[in-house]
Amino acid sequence: MAAVTGVYVVKDATFTLETVEYNNQITVARLVPDTPIQQLRTLIPDGVISDVDSPIWTLELTLVQKNNTGGLARALRTLGSGIEADCVLAPKNLDGEDQAAFTIISMLPPFGGEQGSFPTAEMVFPVKGQPVFSEIAD
Repeated sequence: MAAVTGVYVVKDATFTLETVEYNNQITVARLVPDTPIQQLRTLIPDGVISDVDSPIWTLELTLVQKNNTGGLARALRTLGSGIEADCVLAPKNLDGEDQAAFTIISMLPPFGGEQGSFPTAEMVFPVKGQPVFSEIAD
């Protein structure tokens, strides 16, 4: 079997929160589905009833705590907790690749860090509804 083509390394990615790009402040950005599966075994040996429910999505971000003007950490604190915010994520910002548009429910980031290191924050945001996937067009 021939090797697959069109696979990319995540770089030159795009992440926007409320139309502002924060690409240079994030090291991890990914949407993760949690898809509940219900199964029921019946009395016959191989009798199983299965159902796959709609996924519940979360956004995982690892960001540097830029706490001044233009910083994502500051933007999240200014936005506040529990506020809906529109986002776009494109793991590779190229024509023809997929991007996802979605709405998160904001949360407050941590503040501060360990001496001698860049302060970062690993955060998980709930996504409202389902992301809308579309092809990037120039």
